[in-house]
Amino acid sequence: MSQTSQLLLEVKGLKKHFPFKQGLFSRQKGVVHAVDGLDFTVNRGETLGIVGESGCGKSTAGQLILQLLEPTAGEVWFEGQNLTALGKEDVRKVRRHLQIIFQDPYSSLNPRMKVEDIVAEPLEVHGLYKGAALKERVVELLRLVGLDEHHMSRHPHEFSGGQRQRIGIARALALNPSLIVCDEAVSALDVSIQSQILNLLKKLQKELKLTYIFIAHGLPAVKHISDRIAVMYLGKIVELADRDSLFAHPRHPYTQALLSAVPVPDPTQRKERIILQGDLPNPANPPKGCSFHTRCPYAQDICRSAPPALERQADGHLAACHFPL
Repeated sequence: MSQTSQLLLEVKGLKKHFPFKQGLFSRQKGVVHAVDGLDFTVNRGETLGIVGESGCGKSTAGQLILQLLEPTAGEVWFEGQNLTALGKEDVRKVRRHLQIIFQDPYSSLNPRMKVEDIVAEPLEVHGLYKGAALKERVVELLRLVGLDEHHMSRHPHEFSGGQRQRIGIARALALNPSLIVCDEAVSALDVSIQSQILNLLKKLQKELKLTYIFIAHGLPAVKHISDRIAVMYLGKIVELADRDSLFAHPRHPYTQALLSAVPVPDPTQRKERIILQGDLPNPANPPKGCSFHTRCPYAQDICRSAPPALERQADGHLAACHFPL
């Protein structure tokens, strides 16, 4: 992480609720609380990891930050601008500085387009390059991600999963963005390929002074690339801390349970596994009080009635728990 710690992104009270309908007359029956009040900052040059179970709202949060979804409430401040208050044309101008790497390298690339056209498309849309200069820029971007000029004339189906993700990264880099949201960017790849892509992302971050929000459900990948980690549960952040401190001393019971599930490479080392009881609650009907109390082994009466605030603990962790560990 950069030593200057210059603020790049600030998220305030961000929410996204999806109404759903049921019945013969399709009347609204309720609201899914996909993201239910996020507050965090991201400094220029750092990587913030966001981790949690499937359905916790982490990918929705990434789309809200990029203004791909309109928030129900809250604000997203990027380089001093409130993106949620901008009109469509102003958002389009800012969006060149905010890019995304999608989860699935098979479906995120147009199968009918050649690699040259895929990488060149954002440059053409924003009118930044034309003719020979456009082709030179595409070649430069492909080389940045470990591909060659002869790959330009091929279609996505001619590449492996790792190579396709490199093409997606090249496309994300085309407009020289300040912030890239990596939405499960390695989860669809083999483990050996995952490490290659993670190392590439770290290399590019150093060379191009990039800032990442790295969304994933795999803790090893998050640990490898992140400076700080936010743990989400049922649309909310339950713990946020720097990487090493979070892995060494988790303060929230949910974080502790997640970390206990990470395999230990040494077969002689025994590790106690914390098994959470029950399933993730329905986000259309979240529990009252602490959203985790229905599965928490330490829950007490106050946990069932009063939602805990995300507060700074003595060791610097932010934890939303009445009885932090």
